[in-house]
Amino acid sequence: MGLLASLMYRALAWKERQRARRAASLQPEERGGSANPDLGVRGETLAYWYLRQAGYTVVARNWRARSGAGELDLVGWEGPILAFVEVKTRASQAAGPPEEAVSPNKQKRVIRAAKEYLRQLRRKPGSCRFDVVSVSLHPQEGLQVRLIKDAFHA
Repeated sequence: MGLLASLMYRALAWKERQRARRAASLQPEERGGSANPDLGVRGETLAYWYLRQAGYTVVARNWRARSGAGELDLVGWEGPILAFVEVKTRASQAAGPPEEAVSPNKQKRVIRAAKEYLRQLRRKPGSCRFDVVSVSLHPQEGLQVRLIKDAFHA
């Protein structure tokens, strides 16, 4: 685990906890709308540094297939394994845990994009897998980041 990755993840996690505490202390009328346009970006940034501190070497962020097949949130090596990582972020549990949002249709889009990514590689990996990083950012339960390795299959 790299020192920089560990420090960055801790700093971002602290910032999110502070943001959650501020949001929890606001009255409902002060909070504004429930839509948070940068929630996904914040979740992906947390996931990136979480994976880095876990030993992943991230080689692509928000990679889009030229064919329009889909997008890969994060692509990284964990040792000899190439992981295609889907990141899901939620600010409440109302719709269930974030990882439940990786529907079969979403899995198909990620798999199509991953196949296109692999076709473009010069060095083919010995094996690859599909991981999900679930990021929960809500005031009551606090920040939770979970890595689900090999979450679905091609």
